[in-house]
Amino acid sequence: MSSPDNATLDLACELIARHSVTPADAGCLDLIAARLQTLGFRCERIDTGGVCNVWARRGGDQPVLCFAGHTDVVPTGPLEAWSSPPFEPTLRDGLLYGRGAADMKSSLAAFVVAIERFVRDVPDHAGSIALLLTSDEEGIATHGTVKVVEALAARGERLDYCVVGEPTSVTTLGDTIKNGRRGSLSATLRVKGLQGHVAYPQLARNPIHQFAPALTELAATKWDEGNEFFPPTTWQVSNIHAGTGANNVIPSQCEVMFNFRFASVSSAESLKARTHEILDRHGLEYEIDWHLSGKPFITGRGKLVEALSDAIREVLDVETELSTTGGTSDGRFIADICREVVEFGPVNASIHKVDEHIAVDALEPLAAVYERTLRALLVA
Repeated sequence: MSSPDNATLDLACELIARHSVTPADAGCLDLIAARLQTLGFRCERIDTGGVCNVWARRGGDQPVLCFAGHTDVVPTGPLEAWSSPPFEPTLRDGLLYGRGAADMKSSLAAFVVAIERFVRDVPDHAGSIALLLTSDEEGIATHGTVKVVEALAARGERLDYCVVGEPTSVTTLGDTIKNGRRGSLSATLRVKGLQGHVAYPQLARNPIHQFAPALTELAATKWDEGNEFFPPTTWQVSNIHAGTGANNVIPSQCEVMFNFRFASVSSAESLKARTHEILDRHGLEYEIDWHLSGKPFITGRGKLVEALSDAIREVLDVETELSTTGGTSDGRFIADICREVVEFGPVNASIHKVDEHIAVDALEPLAAVYERTLRALLVA
């Protein structure tokens, strides 16, 4: 039986040992649900498209404090590059090594241990505690959290507070809370030309040459000013491709892939409209396919940010900073049914890398921060 001092470490090791490369769950959710059910949680599987999802809730009243996360991990990369097998949790020099140690099986373990301790001490707490867990975050994320959110919305369940256990800390546990994320809008643009011989350009139409002035304008455009929490929106080309492979042929098409990371002061619709206006003004013949992978969300300074910041200060003696940097997370989906969403978890320096790890002495403090947040929000 685990000792109280090692409870988070022990559960983290159990989870890391399961080969849950996205979208596989490898039994992680069953392991967690079994522990929650002994605490009086109602655990509901909402599996779709081969993805495992769990919605667990204790209590029926508001406010609802939800912990959210994912059991899936990214592929390991070359096994021979690891100092120890990635799915054999290994303690070495004060660190716990294994795929998912930082992203984010340690957070899941800390969630469970924090809830167990809180429920033991405050069995008649106010409101409700919930967990929303998926095995489809590191992949295409189409059958995971988004489907659970849709199911909850359809039956009128709403959340008041949500803590996503993503690894947000930069150099020291507790130094950063993500209180929002930028939106992500991608596009594939195909500029049409007329193929011909490079020696007879008057008989052809070069789509690369035609697009070049528009590219210059798009790259130089100031899309917005950002705001208190977000930097200005950025536009970046990720790929340009044209040509037949021969050096004497003017191509018939130039394909360009680009992405907006946008602040909450802009919308996907406004960015699309401004892009079309620029392309049209340059007289281009083109097709464009848009893909919105995430809307921006923001949680201002309120009860959840205050409770979590206070918990970090009390447990870790760290003054945390609010940030919206980085890529997208499942918080973008949860924000549709939850008024306050933040992300907080371990140091992220080793995530997705060979020899991913977390400091062993960060595990119990992480659970303690989550537990104090529960006390701040659900003790009347």
